[in-house]
Amino acid sequence: MEYSHRYPAYPTQQVAAELNHHIDIHRQAYNYTLYEYTHVAADNIGSAYKHHYRLPGWKDEFPIFSEVNSKALQRTVTRFYDNLSNLSEQKQNGNKVGKLKRKSPKEFQSMTYSQSGFELKNTSGRHATLWLSKIGDIKIRYHRPIPDEASIKEVTVKKETTGDWFVSFGLETDDADLPGKPGVNSLDTSNSVGIDLGILNYIHTSDGKIVDWLDLEDEYERLRREQRKLSRKEQGSNNYEKQRREVAKVKRHIRRKVLDYQHKITTWLVREYNAVFVEDLDVKEMLKQPHNARNKQDAAWRQFTTLLEYKADLYGCHVVQVEAAGTTKECASCGVETAKPIWVREHSCPACGFETDRDANAAMNILQRGFSELGLGWPEDTPVETVTTTDTADFQRVSASHVVETGSLGA
Repeated sequence: MEYSHRYPAYPTQQVAAELNHHIDIHRQAYNYTLYEYTHVAADNIGSAYKHHYRLPGWKDEFPIFSEVNSKALQRTVTRFYDNLSNLSEQKQNGNKVGKLKRKSPKEFQSMTYSQSGFELKNTSGRHATLWLSKIGDIKIRYHRPIPDEASIKEVTVKKETTGDWFVSFGLETDDADLPGKPGVNSLDTSNSVGIDLGILNYIHTSDGKIVDWLDLEDEYERLRREQRKLSRKEQGSNNYEKQRREVAKVKRHIRRKVLDYQHKITTWLVREYNAVFVEDLDVKEMLKQPHNARNKQDAAWRQFTTLLEYKADLYGCHVVQVEAAGTTKECASCGVETAKPIWVREHSCPACGFETDRDANAAMNILQRGFSELGLGWPEDTPVETVTTTDTADFQRVSASHVVETGSLGA
């Protein structure tokens, strides 16, 4: 399987200048790939593989392209064709898309070394050194080790809008080195869980656990202050640029805080359970709805399920996405559908009388759909009637601090 680890980088002033120079050369290479894609005969281009054969000619015509690593230059050409494929895929899915455009310096702030031209050194402590061909050594904060069984396939160096540098290692682990998942027939259904991605709470599990939302109110208040300051600066001035970076830092802090929290939750889930079932949500459509749009964006549910799926392979856990439609309306006990406005937080079935929290009912339905997806029945030792109902106080609220503590290792 393929995944990545990301680390803060601290290049010296001289190395940072060299990185900026190399990234700009790669930007020019990307733009020249676009130019040739538009103007060169189709027999000589059309794929990254074909286009790679043109690079020696580039270096003869434009010596600046000889200043960067050859494999990294090939990866930049591949990057153009990857973007082209993504654009074509979106068009096939019915989305309105334009054409690829030339990249400005602000739009192109990273480069990737693939297969060779890099070496990770001095990894015994909390800091390490990354050597890049034609650039030199870069110190990184090595806050989590790369697993012994993983091989580094590529290295991406990126400069954030805040001016900070980060390094991402593209890792690959042989499936034989991963912990095996239990077979479907031998799956411990009593240690499986359905997850409802909620609004009042971040997640609600089918076994009665509630994980709180991450409190970001202070961060958003700071963001509003910094944005007000930015609005009073003259655009294009040094003060404007300085304040723009402050706004970018706050936004980055929010994104990183959400991502870190998701890492902790997903690690906790795949360690705690043998199987995790989650809704397959159409997040793009949900964000178009006016109510609670910011909360939905903060939840980053698509990112959450992506993390959950890749960690399931690392820890030997089954993760299955199920159809989301009707999980809230349908009664988990008898299957009768009952319409519920968003403000109604309790499920009370008029047919069978089953009562529970709205999100708990949805989580139980997700669990049942997950079992059906795997061809399993509802476990006999966990009948839905025994699940906590709203007239008891037995829901187990899992605090953010507990999730952070139990999900810290290996996140």
